[in-house]
This record gives sequence, structure tokens and C-alpha cells, in this order.
Amino acid sequence: MQDISSTDAARRHPSDAWQSAITVLQEASPPQPAEGAHAMTIVVEFPPGDPGSPPHRHSGPAFGYVLEGEMLFELEGAPPRVVRAGEAFWEPGGDVIHYQDGNHRDDVPVRFTVTMFCAPGTPMLTLVEEDELARRAHRRVTA
Repeated sequence: MQDISSTDAARRHPSDAWQSAITVLQEASPPQPAEGAHAMTIVVEFPPGDPGSPPHRHSGPAFGYVLEGEMLFELEGAPPRVVRAGEAFWEPGGDVIHYQDGNHRDDVPVRFTVTMFCAPGTPMLTLVEEDELARRAHRRVTA
């Protein structure tokens, strides 16, 4: 790894494996979390074929990783995509609608973990009402 500099302490360590143990899955420049925000890491599991959460938003940025299966992931302004086990995803939170996070497969469960930054005094997930979905339909990208 090029970001690691050698020091006397590093040379005395009995193994060099730590220097190549990290694989970067994604990098992002998310918006700044709100003052007083807290972080939460969750694991989400949906059975085969489950559509997942209804359209919703998060109060702050969220970073996820699919542990097993395949998730159909769709954010406002971007086409739906499949995120497979071993792949990462993120969303900026705030006003952006998260349309889909369901199981893309009907034969195996999907399991993913998400770390999100929640604004103080707001729920981690807020459902979006049908009238707002209709008003913002022009922002949804259909593949």
C-alpha cells in the first residue's frame, strides 16, 4: 500500500500482512453529517424475492456492503442496479429518495450491512408518501 510509511515500529512488527490486508471497495465524498449526528451500523436481511423497504430517505449519508445474495438498489437520479455479495454501495442521504433495496433473487436471501449517519432527533429511515413520489416522478431514472 502506498499510503503506509515505514517506521521503526513497523519494521519490528512480526508480520507484514497488515500492509496489504486492506482492499478499498469504494471511496466517496459524502455530505457533512449534521452537527450532533450519530452513527448506526445495521444488518438487513430480506427473504428470496422480497421487495425490501418502501421508498424512503435517510437523514444522513449511508455506506453499505452486501454480505450475501444480490440487492436491487435504486436511488433518485440514478438507474436501478444490482449490488452483489462482496460489493459496496453508498447514498448521500438527506432529500434523496431511496426507491429500492430489495432482494434481486427469488431463490436465495439477501443480507447486507449499512453504516449510516443519523441527524439528531430524526429517525434512521423516513418513508416517502405517495403524493411526494408522484411530484418527483420526473427525477426517477428507469433503466
